Amino acid sequence: MTRHNEAAGLPGEEQVTLRSPAELADALPYVLGFQPDDSIVMVALHGARGRFGGRLRLGIPRVPEEWPEVCDQLAECLISGSERRGVRPDGVVLFLCQEPAEGESAQEAMERLRPLAQRLRIACGGLEVPVFEALCISGGRFWSYVCPDRRCCPPEGVPLALPGTSVMAAAATFAGVQVRGSLREMEARLAPLGGPRADGQERALDAAGAELVPRILDGSGSAAVRAQTLGLVGRMLDTFQAAPPVADACAADLRDDGLLDDQEAAAMIIGLQDRRTRDRVAGWMEEADADAALRLWRALARRCVGSYGEHAAAPLTLAGWVAWSAGDELMARVALGRALRVDPDYLFARLLHQACNEGVHPKLLRQCLRREDSERSDRADRADRAVHAAVHAELERLGGLAAAEPLGAAGAPAETAMATAGPVGTADPTESAARAEAAELEEAEESGEAEGRRERQSARERPSGASGPGGRSASAGASAPGGRRRPEGRPRTRRRTGGRGTRSRR
Repeated sequence: MTRHNEAAGLPGEEQVTLRSPAELADALPYVLGFQPDDSIVMVALHGARGRFGGRLRLGIPRVPEEWPEVCDQLAECLISGSERRGVRPDGVVLFLCQEPAEGESAQEAMERLRPLAQRLRIACGGLEVPVFEALCISGGRFWSYVCPDRRCCPPEGVPLALPGTSVMAAAATFAGVQVRGSLREMEARLAPLGGPRADGQERALDAAGAELVPRILDGSGSAAVRAQTLGLVGRMLDTFQAAPPVADACAADLRDDGLLDDQEAAAMIIGLQDRRTRDRVAGWMEEADADAALRLWRALARRCVGSYGEHAAAPLTLAGWVAWSAGDELMARVALGRALRVDPDYLFARLLHQACNEGVHPKLLRQCLRREDSERSDRADRADRAVHAAVHAELERLGGLAAAEPLGAAGAPAETAMATAGPVGTADPTESAARAEAAELEEAEESGEAEGRRERQSARERPSGASGPGGRSASAGASAPGGRRRPEGRPRTRRRTGGRGTRSRR
């Protein structure tokens, strides 16, 4: 029998001992908080009992020729990330989750993925961290790539336990832990609309782009567009807050889509391509607004249809930021991951994803954002610099400053672009220190939130075309490719079929 381990994934002092590959397979959704599909999942193990530590997930590359390089990067990412948190893993448990392709059996899918499992084992072994268990989950069954005992791991696979009947499910129910459905279902809430609704939305985006982009590019008109967008966002937040709650996720999204007309959505999407506007709304993070803001950003991401797909980077990143600030790290990772897929060079998403991976507490980021607002409120990259400063401060505290990405550097680091790594229900010293530091910032945070509420209320009440918050009128800025900065007031125009739209790379 393969080495067994203790799965930590529940709050407080709850601990569950997993004694077989079957219990490991059944525990996976509770360790991650969702059902992974089409995924490589790696979990670090610590100590003699195999306590679960950092975990990492990546979609399985479709091209097998990419597997060797990806496996090396994933092994390095998981192990180096654990070392930065102070403890090198003693081992790894590996999961490959993928449903059979059309005309393929689950057992054939398992055999097709066997070289990937072997390459991951080699990559971890090359770093002197053994893979104690490697499981394939497909078609409602699981297989072990390392257990030779046919009594527990027969060649035809073993059916997964019925949902809610495993030892981990019982412990999770007792602890109040819920599985959020599949990753595919979570990402569907952020996917663009289809059908006739998409056609009408794209026409509205065309019209909004033709009206607003020239004004954004014109330094004298950008402040008015910014104030108009802030006012519209503020009023829509009020509308979303006033809507009665809906329990079912699909019904709630349909209701939220009905609260926005195409013209309003288009105006906000185009306006948010100005980084100054995006940075202002990123500061509206009070708890009273968090739920409405998350729903609004998700709804706007769904409206980025057709040739405007890359415009979704701004609302997706804002959705990730709000979710993370509200304590929903899972939704934050899903939204930030999708933002990086639609635009891998969107710096705000890259920095937030890195901050999440490095265990930076959201309160630290908000404190840096408030400081940037008060000290460099005329800069167009305020949020980018605030997150960058918080990540560097945390890495410096951990002694890993060299691993941080320079601001504006081209190319996303593997850890940020490809994976999510972090502690799973462990007594992580990084997290404890971050919480302690965040507690010291609460008083300053409260005063900053009060200022943010006043600014947001002012924006909601301001008529279209008025001056920006606080009477300041500053031009929009953007980053050019390769990290070169363009003059303030000149966002880079994204050339696309039909010449639509203006997008900031940040």
